[in-house]
Amino acid sequence: MSAPTKPLALLLAIASLALGLIGCGTTTTSTNNFKGEEHEVAQAVANLQSDARSSEQTKLCSNDLAGPVVARLNATPGGCTQALKNQLSEIDNFEATVESVQITAPHRTATAHVKSIYNGKNGIRTVSLVYEGGKWKVLSVA
Repeated sequence: MSAPTKPLALLLAIASLALGLIGCGTTTTSTNNFKGEEHEVAQAVANLQSDARSSEQTKLCSNDLAGPVVARLNATPGGCTQALKNQLSEIDNFEATVESVQITAPHRTATAHVKSIYNGKNGIRTVSLVYEGGKWKVLSVA
């Protein structure tokens, strides 16, 4: 079996984060701590989680992931939806919390710091989002 490509590795991190929001009895991401546009960014992470939890690969590709991510995934065999389907089946821990949100106004980008469990370890992940097509979409996870 070949090693995952960079788009799939990126997606795995995104999917792990998204699905990290639903385990241990937690079924939604709380966005109550955020107001205004920060709330919209936190809601984008919650939407990603919800669509991933429901295995809504089409919604993930069209609503939740930014254009450049979808384009890279569409370049893989089966396209974005198949890549997501393959990666979502690999996730086993679904707990995470949006800790903070920062927005860069001139470029319409945002960063959310999300606490999650990945490979059995707690950590803070940095989720980069971009305002695209009238809504916030996930660009990367580091």
